[in-house]
Amino acid sequence: MIKIRDIMTTELETCSILDNIYEAALKMKQYNLGAIPVVDGDKLIGIITDRDIVIRGIAEKRSASSKVEKVMTMEMITIHADQSVEIAAKIMADHQIRRLPVVEDDRLIGIVSLGDIAVEEKTDHKAKLALSAISEQQEGEYFQ
Repeated sequence: MIKIRDIMTTELETCSILDNIYEAALKMKQYNLGAIPVVDGDKLIGIITDRDIVIRGIAEKRSASSKVEKVMTMEMITIHADQSVEIAAKIMADHQIRRLPVVEDDRLIGIVSLGDIAVEEKTDHKAKLALSAISEQQEGEYFQ
């Protein structure tokens, strides 16, 4: 059984609750990211996505100097490093998400993405099917 700790990314770019939307967007551009965890010290408190910036930021006419806490997603779905890749795939499919923060005692220690699971050769067939459902559903959103 492959565990999350075996495939997760541990070198993370993060934002603090004091950062503003512009700073988050710059990090996304610089590091080619679609989401950045928001932390207080090393405690995970949310995540800001490019979609958050558009929907809760620009579409609601917030300024680029607004704090990330005004637009970030605070309802976090997380996983522990010792859980299996199959469990991660099920969580991602059930919640239609592409990234899953990895925590230990509310501390952010990594992130696992849809891509991390998809490229892992030993990923269970059922997990790959669950992940393809996420991709198909999210790609379909653009054409509705």
